[in-house]
Amino acid sequence: MKTPVYISHPGLVTPLGLGVQQNFTEITNGNIAIQKHSRTDIAKEPFYAAMVSEAAINEAFKSHGAISEYTKLEKMMLLSALETLDNSEVKISDKTLLIVATTKGNIDVLDKDSAFNSERAYLPNLAKTLGDFLGVTATPVVISNACVSGILAVAVAKRLISSGGYDNALILSGDLVSRFTLSGFQSFQAISDLPCKPYSKYRNGITLGEAASSVFVSTIKPTQFAVQVLGDGSCNDANHISGPSRTGEGLFKSVQDAMKEAKIDAHEVDFISAHGTATIYNDEMEAIAFNRAALHGSLLHSLKGIFGHTLGASGLLETVIALEMMKQELILPSTGFDTLGVSKPLAIVETIKHQPINILLKTASGFGGCNTAVVFKKVS
Repeated sequence: MKTPVYISHPGLVTPLGLGVQQNFTEITNGNIAIQKHSRTDIAKEPFYAAMVSEAAINEAFKSHGAISEYTKLEKMMLLSALETLDNSEVKISDKTLLIVATTKGNIDVLDKDSAFNSERAYLPNLAKTLGDFLGVTATPVVISNACVSGILAVAVAKRLISSGGYDNALILSGDLVSRFTLSGFQSFQAISDLPCKPYSKYRNGITLGEAASSVFVSTIKPTQFAVQVLGDGSCNDANHISGPSRTGEGLFKSVQDAMKEAKIDAHEVDFISAHGTATIYNDEMEAIAFNRAALHGSLLHSLKGIFGHTLGASGLLETVIALEMMKQELILPSTGFDTLGVSKPLAIVETIKHQPINILLKTASGFGGCNTAVVFKKVS
């Protein structure tokens, strides 16, 4: 019998504020992180995005280290980690693994006006900087697998801990809105001209966002609120570098594998924290995959209408919010949704619901055909 693995003590930094509680309060009050920005250092024309105030980050970080020595992303990720460490019953040891999940990391240091050496853009350098600050001595693991990175990190942590290689894992995820990422999605004509509308008939693309989040994954069961990582699955559909499988094959198989390991049936899933990017093909693919998995009756939302698409950070950010939903027995709506715009039925949450979530399914999909699903269970 496998040793149970738990996820606990999340940390969060977003444009809505520092800390899980502040973010959750802002969301329940109906606030969103997406705003219109005029940033000529990033784009010639104004654009919608969810961007963290660097001034606010610097103010929060100044008591922890030299502001000028760390990039914006590093400061965001470290502030999130400090929330996790301050609240956690798990402590860092020589058997602690640091997992850093990101799509592009410090990509902004490649801009010609950056104050940092371009080598700071290498992901191993980002991981070493974070590990050195936090005092993690084991060699860190970097997971950079497009937009599944954050939730895939949870699956990897579970597997490595279950195998006995580590006692626990501290996962940090983060990504930025940068000239590189925005221009890339603009070249696909995939950026929405308004805040994005996941699963809507009127959706026309993504809105980018930036955030950092963190959790501990461990065999130590939390004393106050315990959530077990029950099962995971990850499958690449190998369809196209930027387009998902039209049959939802990769996501369907990932969900199947996660539920099989968790030993649950579709009707036991109380809620799905879905990817929901608001692009035409992604949302349709998810609807097909969920229907193939007999999950069309499970309540579902996307948080992209609140935080935008935070790339590799999105999977862990959305897991953190879902964990707080489980804790408070409150389900948040899918902001931006109005009229169903996919060909298969989905039970999309449109208003706040007060009800328990015992079993949660978190899914993500990304460029290159990657897909990941993880099942969580609230335990007494």
